Amino acid sequence: MLALYDRYFRWIHGNYLVYNTCWEDPRLDREALCLTHESRVLVITSAGCNALDYVLAGARAVHAVDVNPRQNALLELKLAGIRALSFAEFFLLFGTGMHPAFRRLYGSRLRQLLSESARRFWDNRLDLFSRDGRVRGLYDRGTSGFVARLVAWYIKNVAQAEEQIRDLFQCRSVSDQRSLYYSEIKPLLWTKSIQKITRTPWCLSLLGVPRAQRDLLRGSHPGGICGFIESALDAVFSELSLLDNYFWRVYLLGCYDERCCPEYLTESGFARLKEGLWEAVTVDTCSVSEFLERPGGGQVSHAVLLDHMDWLYDNARDEIRREWQGLINRSPGTTRVIWRSAGTHLPRLEETPVMLAGKRRELGCALSLYRERASELHRLDRVHTYSSFHIADLQVAAAA
Repeated sequence: MLALYDRYFRWIHGNYLVYNTCWEDPRLDREALCLTHESRVLVITSAGCNALDYVLAGARAVHAVDVNPRQNALLELKLAGIRALSFAEFFLLFGTGMHPAFRRLYGSRLRQLLSESARRFWDNRLDLFSRDGRVRGLYDRGTSGFVARLVAWYIKNVAQAEEQIRDLFQCRSVSDQRSLYYSEIKPLLWTKSIQKITRTPWCLSLLGVPRAQRDLLRGSHPGGICGFIESALDAVFSELSLLDNYFWRVYLLGCYDERCCPEYLTESGFARLKEGLWEAVTVDTCSVSEFLERPGGGQVSHAVLLDHMDWLYDNARDEIRREWQGLINRSPGTTRVIWRSAGTHLPRLEETPVMLAGKRRELGCALSLYRERASELHRLDRVHTYSSFHIADLQVAAAA
């Protein structure tokens, strides 16, 4: 059964666009990273939203790296749109996820700005920004969008809570949210059938959850996966304001709003990127370790590893060693690293063997963790789909 799950997961990630938007809150990242105009950031691309956010936060350079070329093709299209489109055109494309003239825009203004790999992808995916029956455009597509579409169908046709969900995002206070959520929404949505579905491997795979993360979730929470999901939803909808929670808005309603969207989709953020900040972003299709091991690469002062450690810990621990060794080799002396995990902690990461100043050492010798600050920020996470958030300084110069 485990081998089947792994094969299914690899098939999904090897053949499809998985993430149509980033599910890591960059507000936390900004606080944790403390970016300056000298910062050179490595980030796993995902949907590219946060790579653009780090540039807007002041980073000098952002290197977006992903092994899935479809994820990089999405970021490339965003960069091309920033260069070639007006704000109104761009917001239709990536704010609503739909544009009636996308085929024309793509052929006349966007395609020429893409790499050959991105062109191959988009030449055959021009329907991703069109409405098709119940499919609401980009944010209902990709494998995570497919799950969103199923959730929207369930909300409308089974729970019959579509109006209540829309009302939830209009609440002016957290207390109003809490009252509406517990009295009208949670009893309709959190049924036994939904709980059963959330446990299924196919559902978790479509959302980008590998087996290692599934096992971490199950082992880190008394209620297992369902218990974690329930507590996460309770926190999002009853403890944190939804007025600026663009993550759950786009997931449940299928589009952003100009008052509730990532900064790259605001008029001011778009203008700053268009003025030239977009040039700070580079896109590479390769593994993190391959990127870090390239000869002649520059320094990396900050690294955003998303939930990558979870992915690698179960079956590819040598890749963990390669990545941290690469960060050591490319560090200017100290590198700030952040990552997220489905578990409350990642066991034995600090025992990872690395080379420091020509000597074999454990990673913990060079790693300073900021656990209290990470926990404080994690409580404010607007997404709440991870169990823990981690901030560390890789202090190469001191450790040597």
